[in-house]
Amino acid sequence: MLYSKIEGEGKPFVIMHGFLGMSDNWKTLAGQYVEAGFQVHILDLRNHGRSFHSDEWSYEAMAQDVFEYCQANQLTRIDILGHSMGGKVAMLFAALHPEIVDKLIVADIGPKFYKQHHQDILAGLNAVDFSVKPSRNDVETTLTQYVPDFGTRQFLLKNLYWQEPGQLAFRFNLSVFNNNLDAIGKPLAENLVFNKPTLFIRGGNSGYIQDSDLDAIQVQFPNFKLETIPNAGHWLHAENPKMFFEMTTAFLKE
Repeated sequence: MLYSKIEGEGKPFVIMHGFLGMSDNWKTLAGQYVEAGFQVHILDLRNHGRSFHSDEWSYEAMAQDVFEYCQANQLTRIDILGHSMGGKVAMLFAALHPEIVDKLIVADIGPKFYKQHHQDILAGLNAVDFSVKPSRNDVETTLTQYVPDFGTRQFLLKNLYWQEPGQLAFRFNLSVFNNNLDAIGKPLAENLVFNKPTLFIRGGNSGYIQDSDLDAIQVQFPNFKLETIPNAGHWLHAENPKMFFEMTTAFLKE
């Protein structure tokens, strides 16, 4: 069963992080959704955070995990939000189980194929040698050679934990990502359609959702609308959480 943090009372609202992320990335916004009247479930997807590791890693497997999570927690009517990889999981889950999902929010990802672009990040993660028992600063020094952006490094470093006294490790399943990295870019099958209200939010400085993608999105999500957060990149919910919260809650309460 997927690890989750559940807070609040009200309509169940399921939130899913992106690639190499975890539920903790959404802790602050989750608290705001609780105050807005939702029962919030922030998940760690398989091979991420505190959830189980598995050699099977695909969008189909992750969507099935979410279905089993909903069954185990008796969630029969939910709203769902996913960022990046989590957005692809949310799209697939909603299309496969429209009887469960009332509203879908997709943060800075489309249903299309994405070419692999995480090579530098993975090279940096693989360059960390945990056998020499590095400190957190040692890990950051290694990552800096591959990942110059400070914000991205801090995002990755959130995955460090003390496996035992004196021994750091990453929470995510790096070996599976190394062996099956193409899984992250796979498109949503073109025959899958979700007819209920859907909100796509993109960062104004992010290239993940282009204007040229909108016709294809319309085919699979005919009841969609698009919002743009100006001057924000791919981590739009972290760069402008106030606008992200306002856009999502307005949609959820329509």
